[in-house]
Amino acid sequence: MIQPIPIALLLACAMGLGWRASGRRGFAVLALCWAAYAGYETLMFRRVLCSGECNIRVDLLLIYPALLGSTLWLGLSTALRARRRRRAAGHGA
Repeated sequence: MIQPIPIALLLACAMGLGWRASGRRGFAVLALCWAAYAGYETLMFRRVLCSGECNIRVDLLLIYPALLGSTLWLGLSTALRARRRRRAAGHGA
């Protein structure tokens, strides 16, 4: 089974690197959100927030899609922005 904690930590690190490379605040916000989600999942896994009767977790119907959608949106907007800059630099030369 795929564990969400390492994936969330990996995405938090990737967003942090994206922030350092680009300076865009969106990356920093998503890095903090993914890190918070990893902490939340850790507490759920250790049964601090859940006594063990949490088979169907409705919270994930909101949290995970919002994080994933925001990450994809930021990645796509960054790629399109870089593409526009490259085209503008190519036409200006």
